[in-house]
Amino acid sequence: MLSSDMDISIVIVNWRTRDSLRECLRSVQSQDGVPPIQIIVVDNASEDGSTEMVATEFPQVQLICNPQNRGFAAACNQGIRLAEGRFILLLNPDTVVPPQTLAKLLAFAKTRPDSAVIGCRVVNPDGSLERTCFRYPSLLNVLLSAFYLNKLFPRNRFFGREFMTWWERDSIRDVDVVTGSCMLVRREAIEQIGLIDERYFIYAEEADWCYRFAQAGWKITFTPTAKIVHLSSQSTSQCWTKMYVWQRKSILLYLEKWHGASVWHLANTVFLVSSLPRIGFWLVARCLGTMGERAERQSAALLAALRFHFTGVVPE
Repeated sequence: MLSSDMDISIVIVNWRTRDSLRECLRSVQSQDGVPPIQIIVVDNASEDGSTEMVATEFPQVQLICNPQNRGFAAACNQGIRLAEGRFILLLNPDTVVPPQTLAKLLAFAKTRPDSAVIGCRVVNPDGSLERTCFRYPSLLNVLLSAFYLNKLFPRNRFFGREFMTWWERDSIRDVDVVTGSCMLVRREAIEQIGLIDERYFIYAEEADWCYRFAQAGWKITFTPTAKIVHLSSQSTSQCWTKMYVWQRKSILLYLEKWHGASVWHLANTVFLVSSLPRIGFWLVARCLGTMGERAERQSAALLAALRFHFTGVVPE
């Protein structure tokens, strides 16, 4: 990271989301009330014309073209190393940033000098709330989500603890983790604890980073005073089975890193056992031809996950 008087650098990691990325960049460039913004796009070997679009339509954007998909964490680090701002905003390419959002985020961050990470309200295109921010991965949280107890009792503070499902994201509060689709990170804090752990290809990397910030004495804070619109999973939906397995692998990596091998084995067993009845259900639905494409997708993902839990192999 370089030194300058710039307030904010935006790092966007892209993989095959050309049209969404275009709208994201347009929304960023139309922001009101902020000084010049450094924008860095790191492209993970897209084959949809994303890099050509950025080079042609947004020549002022700094573009990194990876010859292969390095994953989200590694690509973020590439952008962060080039960032000149006092704050670095990690932003998904499938987001739209309403006017004055960046000004509001920066203004809030400057009132919270003890916060390493700031998150904001995230909504879906229809205006409904996306429940960003969550608690650190744990064996208990894996157990509750693996058996859908968090969905059966979403308003219960115990069963809904991982994603704080009772909270409408309508108040300022310190949280464990700000979701990586939009996280404003203080440069000073990054220089203290280091970059994102690149062992996480995708998922849980923000949980790991936020935990490291907290261990160093920093706060992780959410504010509803700013918001973005998130189209959700524009990249990951293109390889859903692989991403389904990577999500489990990343959670297990986090648990092993911070809680040891025994917790890893217990969590792996919970994932495995909880998958068995679901595999049976979706395979029957697939054989009967009911639920169409959804049955195909769910059964393929669960079978790939089962293979991973036994062998450690992630689908290509």
